[in-house]
Amino acid sequence: MDIDGIRTFVAIAQLGGFTRAAGRLNRSQPAISRRIGLLEQELGAPLLERVRGGVRVTEVGRAFLPFAEAALAAVEDGRAAVQAVARSAPEALSLALVGTLADTRIVDLLRRFARRSGVLRLDLRTANSREVSDLVRRGEVTLGLRYFVDQAPELTSRVVGEERQLFVVSSEHRLARLRPRRAAQLRGERWIGFPASRSQPDSGRVLSRHLAAVGLDDAEVMAVDSLTAQKRLVEAGFGIGMLPESSIREELRLGTLAALRLDDLKVSVPVTVIHRRKGYLGAAARELLEILGRAKVPRPRR
Repeated sequence: MDIDGIRTFVAIAQLGGFTRAAGRLNRSQPAISRRIGLLEQELGAPLLERVRGGVRVTEVGRAFLPFAEAALAAVEDGRAAVQAVARSAPEALSLALVGTLADTRIVDLLRRFARRSGVLRLDLRTANSREVSDLVRRGEVTLGLRYFVDQAPELTSRVVGEERQLFVVSSEHRLARLRPRRAAQLRGERWIGFPASRSQPDSGRVLSRHLAAVGLDDAEVMAVDSLTAQKRLVEAGFGIGMLPESSIREELRLGTLAALRLDDLKVSVPVTVIHRRKGYLGAAARELLEILGRAKVPRPRR
């Protein structure tokens, strides 16, 4: 099976169109179409269906996609392993992390690591937690730093720290003046949080569980899947937010948000480093794993 054909299929599935995939792979659209045709002929079934505005991955394509991604990841692992043995030059290392984790402390740690370890290039990408896992799973990055443990069997997750979640309101909200100390004083208020996943632990599920634990299981929760949108809605007075401390330091400093100090509602979420369970880890990746494990980043503030 031609690896370029597999790479072409994965690019189309990820980007949603032949033209965008051709741009990523630096190939003409006819060449892209030919590779897909040959791959579909070899598999004996259509992988993609052209629809208005792009393409749709067929049921067969969806079944094939995770194996195709795993094959590309294995090729990248093999290339990295060969390069590590065949040359003495410093290796490159790629890391994807949730944007809010890229605070001063973690950036300083990565800078010191790159200087000390002799890594030729440290490539960093930011994404949300789900996207970080996808990048690692596809082999586009070696390590990922995200919130919560990813339970996917092809990934290994290691908790390396935790981050405190703050309950915040608009500085003009009546609760900012009231300064409640007990969760019961928030009864009847609307909350703003992430949608809760059914399969993976996430902030939405954490919020629901903690609200239930303090007797607020009937609270109205507005599900918003964007951290930036949550902050703007809370600033506008639409409800109470539960947000990572690192994501709202600027708003707290400027006074557009006010933190509620609740004695009976304290929440932290785990920060984990992930890599492919059977993926190749070079010396630099193994060293960074150990450093992150010792550093406990971000260290929670009490």
